[in-house]
Amino acid sequence: MINEKWDRRFLDLAFLVATWSKDPVRKVGAALIRPDKSVASVGFNGFPAAMLDRGERYADQTVKRSRIIHAEVNCLLFLRERAVGYTLYLWPYLSCDRCAVQLIQAGVARVVAPVAPPGTSPEGAVMRELARDYFSEAGVIVIELEAQP
Repeated sequence: MINEKWDRRFLDLAFLVATWSKDPVRKVGAALIRPDKSVASVGFNGFPAAMLDRGERYADQTVKRSRIIHAEVNCLLFLRERAVGYTLYLWPYLSCDRCAVQLIQAGVARVVAPVAPPGTSPEGAVMRELARDYFSEAGVIVIELEAQP
């Protein structure tokens, strides 16, 4: 079911959650919402809680990619119930392919994200296209909304 008013509200929540990330370059937020429009879980990208969250580790791309947990995965890890039939809201754009398969396995029914802004990396565009294909194959509804001014 598409309800743009609620979709935009929960995208705003995902945006807020993204601001909690310590990653100085890419702040990503996720909000997992039940069918009754209540919040089930939120997550942002960052290092595991038991690992030091130092700026120089985020600056080193090899270290960062090895340690970082994506917002979608954190959202699922913080969840205290099954996600079957839930909607995941993401900021600032659609999931990568690896997160998509985990969301599918968890039973997420819808994913809502803003349209990726121009100038995003070609690698990211390829991963998002794979995610769209995986979501489509699994019957997960994907909604990408234009950013609001």
